[in-house]
Amino acid sequence: MKKSLLTLFALAAMSATALAADIKPAIVYGTGGKFDKSFNEAAYNGAERFKKETGVAYRDFEPTGDTQGEQALRNFASKGFNPVIAVSFAWTSALQKVAAEYPKTQFVLIDDSLDLPNVRSVKFKENEGSYLAGVMAAMASKSGKIGFVGGMDIPLIRKFECGYEQGARAANPKIEVFQNMTGTTGAAWNDPVRGGELTKNQIDQGADVVYAAAGATGLGVLQTAADNKKLSVGVDSNQNYLHPGSVLTSVVKRVDLAVYNAFTDSKNGKFTAGTQELGLKEEGVGAAMDDNNKPLVTPEMKAAVDKATADIIAGKIKVHDYTTDNACPKS
Repeated sequence: MKKSLLTLFALAAMSATALAADIKPAIVYGTGGKFDKSFNEAAYNGAERFKKETGVAYRDFEPTGDTQGEQALRNFASKGFNPVIAVSFAWTSALQKVAAEYPKTQFVLIDDSLDLPNVRSVKFKENEGSYLAGVMAAMASKSGKIGFVGGMDIPLIRKFECGYEQGARAANPKIEVFQNMTGTTGAAWNDPVRGGELTKNQIDQGADVVYAAAGATGLGVLQTAADNKKLSVGVDSNQNYLHPGSVLTSVVKRVDLAVYNAFTDSKNGKFTAGTQELGLKEEGVGAAMDDNNKPLVTPEMKAAVDKATADIIAGKIKVHDYTTDNACPKS
């Protein structure tokens, strides 16, 4: 009897090990680097949470150029990693090829969509979160001038800017909004020096709040705003802690949740393909409030953000999505 029990325990342990071995998660980050304190780091945090809760390790890769994504995705898939997450719209065409080559591998694409039976696409309503930041920026501005520094000049980043501008104009119809993009290649995500230069230029024109939607480049935006005693707005991850008392808020984008959910669903046999789009209603985006920015947020500002959030969720406020027509309404 004792021997039988020991055998059962051994089999159970082997079975648990086998189940854990069935999932071999992997991540291919965007070109901004894993520890950009923004978009990629949010993905990393989601993977770390999964690892901590389940004990299941994952592998990751940090491409340094726009051409390395396809190689990394194929390398992981060929070695049996599953699921494999592509953390960037930049890997869309690469994933389209690799997912077709490995139909039994589950893939996740963040920030774009692919209609393939083994691909889950996760997109965000960045325009909704940015609208809230625009409301706050316009209310906090003393000059009536605010700024925006984007990373790579693509419709997705203009979607951030357009949402920000709509929120700002709702709070102050006379607000002036400056905007600059850092570049047209993947290098635009990792150039904090250039981000700082663009921010200083906007400050010199009178901007006293500058929103960065530029990955690691945004670190230069936040630093320059702090150095010049102006306010900034962080992005993707909660960046309020980087310069307490200077970062007005951060437009949080729950990339961490997208990664965590994908790994968890795959582990539990509940992985589904198709496109998910996460906005304020799904708590996929939002404006971060914590002790680091509490002194900057007036009761009136908090009330305005809460009302805008409720109205967007209820459909009373429609925040235009730049990517639908490559245009941003001015009124």
